[in-house]
Amino acid sequence: MTERQQHRRHGAGVAAGVLCVCLAGSGCAQTGVAAEDAHGEGAVQIVRGAADTLAGTRSSKTRTSMEMATGGTRVTIRGEGVYDFRRQVGRLKVLLPQDPAGATAHRPITELLAPGALFMKNRGAGVPAEKWVRVDTRSLTDGNLVTGGATDPFAAAEVLRGARTAKYVGDEEVAGTPVRHYRGTADLGIAARKASDGNGEALAAAAKGFATDQVPFDVFLDDDGRIRKVRHRFSFVNGRQQDAVAVASTTLLYDFGAPVDVRLPDRDDIYAGKIAEQ
Repeated sequence: MTERQQHRRHGAGVAAGVLCVCLAGSGCAQTGVAAEDAHGEGAVQIVRGAADTLAGTRSSKTRTSMEMATGGTRVTIRGEGVYDFRRQVGRLKVLLPQDPAGATAHRPITELLAPGALFMKNRGAGVPAEKWVRVDTRSLTDGNLVTGGATDPFAAAEVLRGARTAKYVGDEEVAGTPVRHYRGTADLGIAARKASDGNGEALAAAAKGFATDQVPFDVFLDDDGRIRKVRHRFSFVNGRQQDAVAVASTTLLYDFGAPVDVRLPDRDDIYAGKIAEQ
């Protein structure tokens, strides 16, 4: 096995470990849109165009949450950070849930998101504190929509490119911003074929690796067609159990135009040793 294959194999295990810790315990402005365009094929086209609108937006701050239920217990992983939609890079601080005794299960994990790659720091499991772990997201069976503990904000938007159905639910507010709420189902295979180069292969892997490639969603678009909130419901099969786990991933976007300073780790800063299982 080559050194590169070893890194990919170990990295994939680390990314999956983020989730397993818990399982073990185009610019479519909505103003003036005709009523008939908010339903049927009109709504589908509006939802599919949301990713293009974000691609034309410089950046934003983001908050993420990933909820799942296992063994009668519901757990939530939370993240917060910034994302550059033009470069498709971002930085998140991911907080794992507390254990039953109330103690923190893990130190906050810093994640750097980039096309085709996920970098994690403070992962633990024998990795030196100053080192990063690199994961090739194209090697993950869920395309890193789930196992990193947070869904890449632009990948979350690109899932909507595969919208098969969508309907307008109503006008609402997200954090004080007026939005239009759409609900429907996306096909990961279609999304993969229409996605950017940075997400196409990862979404194709997810289409094959999830229990189903059909993803129910709720998305909330502001008057400029930008995603303010998107919620996906994935059916994830964890290697440690036979039954699929229902995972709800929510991404909030706000403070558009916020500065983003993300520098990916140098080769010398990436851990190349064996990663212990947790």
